[in-house]
Amino acid sequence: MPGTGPAFFFDPSCPFSYLAAERVERLLGEVDWVPTAAGSLRSGDPFQHVPLHDALDNDPVEVTKLVMARAEDQARLLRLPLVWPDRFPAGSASALRAAAYAAESGVGAQFALAASRLAFCGGFDLEDRSVLADAAAAAGLPVDRSLAAAADARLDRPIHATARGLAARGVESLPAIRIGRNLLSGERMLDEALPLLRSTAVK
Repeated sequence: MPGTGPAFFFDPSCPFSYLAAERVERLLGEVDWVPTAAGSLRSGDPFQHVPLHDALDNDPVEVTKLVMARAEDQARLLRLPLVWPDRFPAGSASALRAAAYAAESGVGAQFALAASRLAFCGGFDLEDRSVLADAAAAAGLPVDRSLAAAADARLDRPIHATARGLAARGVESLPAIRIGRNLLSGERMLDEALPLLRSTAVK
């Protein structure tokens, strides 16, 4: 996994990543934004965004309803808008590649926020090239290079490797935060990360 400082692991297609992305730097300060293939965390499970213990036999329709209900509850608590894309859940390969290019270009946060807002405030499909172009432009990136990156399957390897590395350390869902040697994930992730970051800084 890249870097040694605080890192925020996200998938642009994950509503919980969006909800955390809106607060992470306001609460924790500057962090590394690391695009991560959520589907690689648990053997390709497309419904990895929340624990599924209470889903009805993991039926895809019921699990999707559960995911949406939990995200809507969290959005209400945070007073953040949440609009569902027409396709949910949906793939995010192109958006992840573009996010990796943005991170390498030093504007990972700007692209991630623009993309997640387009998805979950506007309801747009992140696999639509015109939507990715808008996110790239909002982040100040060359649109042609961003779209080329979005189509470059060679970028998949590090994105999925990051997810497998997280999974090997016990992370089952996104978003996740790394503080020092500690990895946190789940709905209370940011609440737990702030005191941990303060204690690490004191040391």
